[in-house]
Amino acid sequence: MNKRQINKKDRVWRWIAAAAVMLLLAGCSREYGEAEKEDTLTPMDENLIVVGVSQVGSESVWRTANTMSLQKVFTKENGYFMIFNNARQKQENQIKAIRSFISQRVDYIVFSPIMEDGWETVLREAKEADIPVILVDRKVKLQDQSLYTCWVGSDFKNEGRMAGEALAYCLRKQGRQRENIHIVLLQGTQGATATIGRAEGFQEIAQKHENWLILEQADGEFTTAKGQEEMERLLHRYKDIDVVVSQNDDMTFGALAAIEEAGKTAGEDGDILVISFDAVKGALKLVEEGKITADIECNPNQGEYVDQIIRKMEEGEAVAKLHFVPERVFVKENVAEDLGEDD
Repeated sequence: MNKRQINKKDRVWRWIAAAAVMLLLAGCSREYGEAEKEDTLTPMDENLIVVGVSQVGSESVWRTANTMSLQKVFTKENGYFMIFNNARQKQENQIKAIRSFISQRVDYIVFSPIMEDGWETVLREAKEADIPVILVDRKVKLQDQSLYTCWVGSDFKNEGRMAGEALAYCLRKQGRQRENIHIVLLQGTQGATATIGRAEGFQEIAQKHENWLILEQADGEFTTAKGQEEMERLLHRYKDIDVVVSQNDDMTFGALAAIEEAGKTAGEDGDILVISFDAVKGALKLVEEGKITADIECNPNQGEYVDQIIRKMEEGEAVAKLHFVPERVFVKENVAEDLGEDD
């Protein structure tokens, strides 16, 4: 049965329940400004598609952009009512939010899982309630893949490969193909899909280069502060770092601060090559300046793809299990045009 073929009585009941929950949540703090302000319910709202969204948190510039892309499409003007939850990096908060969405009889659940494990029970509850679950950005490990409808996001392993290929290209330009290259990796949250995929993809390329020596993989937690802390430690421990591969721009900002404080320079003409991920605007400006050698795009604008999926499902159409968003590699030679698009 199509999710939109709910009788009017049930839909009105669900809106009453949702209104009660929204009133209870009215005192909660907000982190995304106007995009998260409370919505109001009217009798005409019964025809809106209700979407419960649980986001990992707000740990990075990229995450904020990803949240905004979802909030941009799930509006009344587009035919939606969104109930939003910020899990604040805690899986127990996310599981609680999903159970709340189930109890409110939302039409769809959309969430970015904090880690890959631990979702079997709550997703089974969603399936039993006949609520489609759409994953964004990160994936889950399940024995029963039918517990979620589909996933929208980046090919993280391919991003890792692109980072390795970008490094190889830069080293060829410098004539350093045979030189021993000492590399440190700043990794994101342990167990996160992005962390796992980017590491695997980069390692796949690194294994083809016997002269690439990975000194250490440090946990930077996807934050600027932790990225700087770990980079300071690595610079103190290793005196011959040639390359930093940082799994997101926020950690890269911290790493660059640590490099400068240590009296070293970053970039192709400096002491340390820096390869980053995400391609937020602030980082692209550093690519243009030459401080970041290459930045692998992780496209945060996933809301439009989720919208397309829901529209198809509303019409009773089948949807693919995996939906990869398009992404690019930015280097100094091609970054200016992209920066100009937002000016």
